[in-house]
Amino acid sequence: MKKVLLTGFEPFLSNKTNPTMAIVQALNHTIIKEHIIIGEVLPVTFTGARAKLRALIEQEQPDIVIALGLASNRTTITPERVAINCMDGAPDNEGYFSQNEPIGNTAAYFSTLPIYQIVDALEQAGFEAKISNTAGTYVCNAVMYELLSITNEQLP
Repeated sequence: MKKVLLTGFEPFLSNKTNPTMAIVQALNHTIIKEHIIIGEVLPVTFTGARAKLRALIEQEQPDIVIALGLASNRTTITPERVAINCMDGAPDNEGYFSQNEPIGNTAAYFSTLPIYQIVDALEQAGFEAKISNTAGTYVCNAVMYELLSITNEQLP
């Protein structure tokens, strides 16, 4: 059985709830087509979210990692194409304010998920979806960047 690490986030900024939190909690420990889902909620902090993600990957050794995020101004499901090496935006949930701060050494990482197939499958299932070309610069981007950085570290 393959293991899928599915992450979401706690509420942040003016968002009193975060649907990604409910999704990962609802799917935690479920089995879908021979995949066990390990659902985890990440803190909305630039440092804490990345550290928890690394610890979860080390502990769980997942075959697949899917990180969900909330862009409250979007009205469709938007798989991300790229994470950029930049932390910027409003203060995180610990009050840390980052402005144009690098995450690592690589300018950007592209998603390794089949984003076109994901959009097609979502649309066929009746959901509105489109590809997003940027994960922004807030904590969701930092988590995507960290995840793809880890993936690249493990490649030969």
